[in-house]
Amino acid sequence: MPSNAQNAQGTTLEISGAAGGAVTLTDMTLSNPTILTKASHGLSNGDVVTLANFAGADAATLNGQVAVVHSVTTDTFAVDIDTTGKTITDNTNAATATPLAWVEVGEVVSGDGFDGAAAVIPKTNLKSTAVEKDIGLQDFGSLKLELQIYDADTGQTALRAAKTAQTSKSFRVSYPNGETRTFSGFVMSFPEKFGVDSIVTGSTEILIDGEVTYA
Repeated sequence: MPSNAQNAQGTTLEISGAAGGAVTLTDMTLSNPTILTKASHGLSNGDVVTLANFAGADAATLNGQVAVVHSVTTDTFAVDIDTTGKTITDNTNAATATPLAWVEVGEVVSGDGFDGAAAVIPKTNLKSTAVEKDIGLQDFGSLKLELQIYDADTGQTALRAAKTAQTSKSFRVSYPNGETRTFSGFVMSFPEKFGVDSIVTGSTEILIDGEVTYA
């Protein structure tokens, strides 16, 4: 039986930058997920978009929402927002999906992450005959990276800036087969290491805030 394992060489890590140009939508399918249409929209799986300018009684279901793009075709893409049975229109082709611009982090050597576990909620009481428990919210943990330090790299500069500002950023890991992992997180650390007869290396830990979207 052939293996479906993929080669990690070619994997990229990106951090969110300024917003890119808005994609003006021409049609939509109200469903779960919601399908949005624009010929040759140029978006990719894992892009993060902000939705705006929808009309209708239930327009607030989409307006102002930040969503991860998936199931991309040349002219359509999906967002995980349930609009089934809602009254929403594309506002006569005025509705938009504005993507974040992505900045690739260079010189990444390896990554180790998505290591969290769900919380355990104790439920044992005096009538219990054994320890009782339930599963709480999922914790996606953190993403730890090893890098080769290069100050001119814009992605590494963005990581340091996010650490200093203590602000949440969006991140995307893209594997060579097109699969992505998109999430928000805080850059917790960025130490450097150097020694005799070696290059300057570094590591960073990104604490994941919320859910990881697989696309």
